[in-house]
Amino acid sequence: FRKNIGLKPDDILILQPTRVVPRKGIEHSIQLISQLKDPRCKLIVTHEPGDEGMDYLHALIEMANQEEVDLRFVDTCVGDSRYTDEDGRKIYSLWDVFPHADFVTYPSSYEGFGNALLEAFYFRKPVLVNRYSIFRTDIEPKGFEVIAMDGFVTSKIIQQVKRVIDDDQYRKRMVEHNYELASKFFSYSVLRRKLRAIVCNFTGQDE
Repeated sequence: FRKNIGLKPDDILILQPTRVVPRKGIEHSIQLISQLKDPRCKLIVTHEPGDEGMDYLHALIEMANQEEVDLRFVDTCVGDSRYTDEDGRKIYSLWDVFPHADFVTYPSSYEGFGNALLEAFYFRKPVLVNRYSIFRTDIEPKGFEVIAMDGFVTSKIIQQVKRVIDDDQYRKRMVEHNYELASKFFSYSVLRRKLRAIVCNFTGQDE
C-alpha cells in the first residue's frame, strides 16, 4: 500500500481513517503535522467526501498547501473490501491500510461510537483522539492510553506525538496496553456474551 501511494520507506504515515466531512476534524491533523515540522510525515485520509458538499475538501487542500503539509486523499484506492477493479487497479480494504500506519489521528468532534478508534487499538497503533462525548463516557474510563485533545492541538500534544514516533519502547508499551484493554472490553466474544445475557434476560431462558 505504501509503495502504491508513493511513500518512501522512511516516510511516516499518519493515517486518518475517516470520511471528509467537517465533524471529522481533519484540519486538526493538518495542524498537528505542520507543527511537527518533520517532512517525513504524510497525512493519509482514506474515505471520500460525504454528502455535505465539497467546500470542506477544498478548504483542507488550501490549508495543507499553506502549511506545507503533504496531504493525500486515497479514497479511490480504498474500499469496503479488497478487490481489483475493471482497469486492473488494486483496491485495498481499510484493514489492509492500518498495518502500514505509523500513527492514527481521530480528531472527530463527535461520533456515534468510534469503530475506527477500536480498529486502531486492535492493529496496535498509537492514536490522537479528540475527546468526543462517547469517548469520554464509554471508552476513556477503561484506561486506554491515547494522546487526548480537547478541541485544539497544543504544544504539549505536539511533544507527546513526537515521543510516540521517536521512542520505540514507549510506543510499544502503549499500543500493547491498548490492545489488551480492547480485547478485554470490546472484543466479539465480549459482545456475544453481553448479547446472550440480554436475550436471556428478555426471554427468561438460559439459551
